[in-house]
Amino acid sequence: MNFPRKRFGQHFLHDAQIIQDIVAAIAPQAHLVEIGPGKGALTLPLLESGCQLDVIELDRDLIEWLKKTVKNKNLRIYNADALKFDFKTLLIDKRRLRIVGNLPYNISTPLLFHLLNYASDIEEMTFMLQKEVVDRMIAVPATHDYGRLSVMLQYSCQIEKLFDVSPTAFYPPPKVESSVVQLRPFLSPPVAVKNREHFAQIVALAFSQRRKMLRNTLKSVLDAKDIEAAGIDPMARAETLKVEDFARLADNLIKDKSKPK
Repeated sequence: MNFPRKRFGQHFLHDAQIIQDIVAAIAPQAHLVEIGPGKGALTLPLLESGCQLDVIELDRDLIEWLKKTVKNKNLRIYNADALKFDFKTLLIDKRRLRIVGNLPYNISTPLLFHLLNYASDIEEMTFMLQKEVVDRMIAVPATHDYGRLSVMLQYSCQIEKLFDVSPTAFYPPPKVESSVVQLRPFLSPPVAVKNREHFAQIVALAFSQRRKMLRNTLKSVLDAKDIEAAGIDPMARAETLKVEDFARLADNLIKDKSKPK
């Protein structure tokens, strides 16, 4: 078998200290879900803790390798694309999911958005991601990294960056640095939003052309008066707004203009 595979964005973690630090941050309990187990760098120590571990892997050859190498009755393997996977199927006894993974860089952002659809079913997520992505997740308004990902994740989750990881911790080493981040979905979001779909639409439109003023980026759904009614300057740019500002804009969204032209 030829591992790793470039088309799957595979970089296998091998640094023992980093693996130990991640497992310590996860604090393994009764049931965990791992996305992209690869060659078992996290899988094996997690299983050693005695937890029930469900793993989701797209690469069939890696699945065969795991089946032959890892002999543990607490391991359940799902051959599936995490971007399309229904995580509700893994719920046990109404306990919320605890998800971990060294995520492929080429799918990390769309996968985070996919997981937001299951926020109410997730207790905690601990991921290794490209450092640039983590910096965007925790960015504050009026900074270069602040954008759609920042707003949507900060609306849904408490986010904590744990530590950075050098490329030398992987084989083959990626061309970028990585970071480990932990997300805990809010049971009740810190900002009230009347319609989450409107909120997501406003955020996406506002950042679609981030250098343009809101009166231009939002003109298909809100006019200048509507923006002013939310207490926001129509000449402001998306990158200057806080999460609660986007919430007020979403609540002012006119129903008959709710679809972009």
